[in-house]
Amino acid sequence: MNLFSLVWNYLKAKPLNTSLNILLLSLGIAVITILLLFNNQLTEKIEQNARGIDLVVGAKGSPLQLILCNIFHIDFPTGNIKLNEAEKIAKNRLVKSAIPLALGDSHEGFRIVGTNKSYADLYDAQLATGDWWIVEMEVVLGSFVAQKLNLNIGDRFASTHGLTRGGHAHEEQQFVVKGILNPTTSIADNLIFTSVESIWHVHEEHAEEEYHERDSITNPSRLVPSIEANDSTREITSLLVEYRSPMAAIQLPRFVNSQSSLQAASPAFETARLFTILGVGVDVLMALAYVLIFISALSIFIALYNSLKERRYDLAIMRSMGASRKKILTSILLEGITITFLGSLVGLVLGHGILILAASFIMEAQKAGITGLVFYQQEGVILAGSLLLGFVCALIPAWQAYRTDISKVLAGN
Repeated sequence: MNLFSLVWNYLKAKPLNTSLNILLLSLGIAVITILLLFNNQLTEKIEQNARGIDLVVGAKGSPLQLILCNIFHIDFPTGNIKLNEAEKIAKNRLVKSAIPLALGDSHEGFRIVGTNKSYADLYDAQLATGDWWIVEMEVVLGSFVAQKLNLNIGDRFASTHGLTRGGHAHEEQQFVVKGILNPTTSIADNLIFTSVESIWHVHEEHAEEEYHERDSITNPSRLVPSIEANDSTREITSLLVEYRSPMAAIQLPRFVNSQSSLQAASPAFETARLFTILGVGVDVLMALAYVLIFISALSIFIALYNSLKERRYDLAIMRSMGASRKKILTSILLEGITITFLGSLVGLVLGHGILILAASFIMEAQKAGITGLVFYQQEGVILAGSLLLGFVCALIPAWQAYRTDISKVLAGN
């Protein structure tokens, strides 16, 4: 019988003990794996969705809410800003580009965004089929929206007020699907794009049932919707600003915040603050995982130490039949390493499996693009760490076995 078969048979001889040790370790590893996958993917998504956006200009309120609403589309707007004020910011010498957003409505939980084609270009979103909007009430769907709602070119739907289902429906104003985007693995997949003028049209208090094409021609590539010089009635939700130079990062936020009705929020600063807030919960869960791993390690050590007393005679017989001290030491070490290897393997599979199930049944996880079908190099470190843990747990029992005096053991029996 080779060494591996011997170790495996020893583990099978006490299935309850072995299973308990593997379960304890696997739970700790699973928690760490879930946190690792979630944290890495969330960081990647935040960086991807905020790419090309240096500043968000909107109404006064919470800066974090401004970022969550206008970049990640998971919160409500802080309010609206006058279009003529937004145009002044867009024309500032410190601004390289400015993309308008007009928010307020959704369809089946997916936000409708009034904007221009430059917003889709931030995420390299290309049309899979159809065309960009030309007139009011035409929309382009993100790939995930089209898939989940089973919408195709030419289909019509009504928007509802707010971001959640069950809001007031604008039944008299029907949007028509003009195009569908390719998947981008970004927030663009979860949005419904249209012109800013379409959002205005839906929310006009005395909107006519029929809109006229001569008043509806829009250009998806236009920077900011044009208005008459003296028109101060039009509003948008925010501007997504890209700086022209590093100096803008110092001067522009101060300039914007000095205006009573406007607020500037930095995505980099606010997302760092968000991670600080989330970090408290992550640290608590990570501490719980380490406690489980410590308990598991202690359990493995006790199991190996106790089994050594029971197997002293077996080990002495092995020595008398020619097994070397080194082989005895290796078998005990291998036993501890095998338990922790199996525990970590089960934990990794469990962690990935839980995220796969979450992505299958939880809509918010699907929208966020969180999946269990990705692997990171840190998981290799977790596996290597578990092998080291098994070695450490088995070290004292193995040393005791190595020093066993076979003559005394056999004489005592």
